[in-house]
Amino acid sequence: MLESALAGPTARSRLGQRESVVLLAALMALNAIGIDAMLPALPAIARQFRVASENDQQLVIILYMLGFGVGQLFWGPLGDRFGRRPMLVTGLSLYALLALGCGFATSFTWLLAGRVAMGAVAASTRVLVIAMVRDLFEGEAMARVMSLVFMIFMVVPVVAPSLGQAVLAFAPWQAIFIVLAIYALAILGWAFVRLPETLHPEDQRSLDPSVILQGVRLVVQDRLAIGYTLAGTALFGALSAYVATMQQITADVFHAAQLVPLVFAACAAPMSAAAFTNSRIVGRFGLRRVGHAGLIALVAVGALHWALAVAGQESLGLFIVLQGVALVAFALCSSNFGALAMTNMGHFAGTASSVQGVISTVGGALIGLVIGRAFDGTVVPYLAGLTLTACAALVIVAVTERGRLMEPLPAG
Repeated sequence: MLESALAGPTARSRLGQRESVVLLAALMALNAIGIDAMLPALPAIARQFRVASENDQQLVIILYMLGFGVGQLFWGPLGDRFGRRPMLVTGLSLYALLALGCGFATSFTWLLAGRVAMGAVAASTRVLVIAMVRDLFEGEAMARVMSLVFMIFMVVPVVAPSLGQAVLAFAPWQAIFIVLAIYALAILGWAFVRLPETLHPEDQRSLDPSVILQGVRLVVQDRLAIGYTLAGTALFGALSAYVATMQQITADVFHAAQLVPLVFAACAAPMSAAAFTNSRIVGRFGLRRVGHAGLIALVAVGALHWALAVAGQESLGLFIVLQGVALVAFALCSSNFGALAMTNMGHFAGTASSVQGVISTVGGALIGLVIGRAFDGTVVPYLAGLTLTACAALVIVAVTERGRLMEPLPAG
């Protein structure tokens, strides 16, 4: 059987917590590299395939995210049935093959189809990593571990565009896909040798559609799960728009195309520090207080930045500073909202992670597509989208908590 063939090391015999965190972060980082390393290559791809509109190059990013969102619906139930480890091995193997296929794409349509498929199989890492963390930790301990994973994961957006730029200095854009395949195979080898199975036998679930639908209903009917998932969807919409339009903002608004990797790194670097800070303070102040404070700060920073841009006060330096602050606030929201959404999902963590991931990623990618397609040569559409999505998230959280913001988790 698949689960016995790929059973591998036991949970107790191999990984310490430090290596576990690094490996889980490396798995999740596959998606950040798959997205962010492509940013410097978007103009070259658009030129080679003669895309009709400059905004069409955003589809290389957005369609990956859409595939990533839809794919999560399948990996969670598979992980609950066959185990986390064998499904990760399968997903990583397919990712490497699809990356090579994209490198040999002969048309923009085939490239986009390959990107959708890459995102769909890469979804295995997001779903199963979160499920493994939920297998091993609960409550604020889960939030601390997720923050450490997120901290290491967020180093990748700082360096990934520079990686793409470095590849382009010596080879055509197709070589970036070869690098992605090599990375996938490298962490596949690491995971195959060292990764334990974390699924408890009593939590193994059937692939019977009725069982899966039952899990979906439980997620949708749980107030915390659906509320924080929808809030995360709104926030992910703003993040999707930022990533998809970052190359155009830097090149077209600030006329600094050569600085795309540097600007992206300068904006993203504070997120890693914020995730580390969250892992230190969440135990003291609690998931709700830190997450809600981060969301309120995101609304305030977004509104200020939007107003300054409308008033014509925007500059590259100001954009980097305020976008960096916004991403810090985003980091404080995301880890804690994810943990809150999984609070009551312990016995079907894989399916729950899948359902929540589908909603937040697909919904967020579509929101990001709308915001991104509104790009008009200024930062105003993006900043308007950031502020409005943050406001929507705040309203959703307030309704979910029945107006009681920043209160600690109830005892028991």
